[in-house]
Amino acid sequence: MVEELKKSIRDVPDFPKKGILFKDITTLCKDPLMFQRMVDLLGHRYVGKRIDLVVGIEARGFILGAALAYKLGAGVVLVRKPGKLPHKTHKATYTLEYGTDTLEVHQDAIEKGQRVIIADDLMATGGTAGAVAELVDRMGGNIVECAFIVELKDLKGREKLGDRPVFSLLKY
Repeated sequence: MVEELKKSIRDVPDFPKKGILFKDITTLCKDPLMFQRMVDLLGHRYVGKRIDLVVGIEARGFILGAALAYKLGAGVVLVRKPGKLPHKTHKATYTLEYGTDTLEVHQDAIEKGQRVIIADDLMATGGTAGAVAELVDRMGGNIVECAFIVELKDLKGREKLGDRPVFSLLKY
């Protein structure tokens, strides 16, 4: 089943800049069967683990985060680019494989002790997930796991997450 999921992901060379091979999950998401399988495979991992919140990272992480939260009966927290959230926020700046960026989360989005999954479509260098993990830690959330559809192993993103648990459905 995992190989079928891999086949449904499109490779886009030189995006967002020359030399990057982008793993495009939109082809997986548009196929109802593949989308259901992906959500079921990831969601099954967390059934019974008392997940309070799933933190979805802008923008494709919103897709995964919302679907997982629904499956688990959990809430969804959105981590967004600057200026997109209307209330007071915490900020984290991080390094991407092709530059830097900043993310924000509402200051009241996570309560101390809540059990959290951080969800995104892809982990490359780990900068984005690492920044979000720092935000969750700062707010007192308990990170159960960082969950990804795709992990690019050669970029060693797990190192930026330290000892936080990581699960990737598909590895390249």
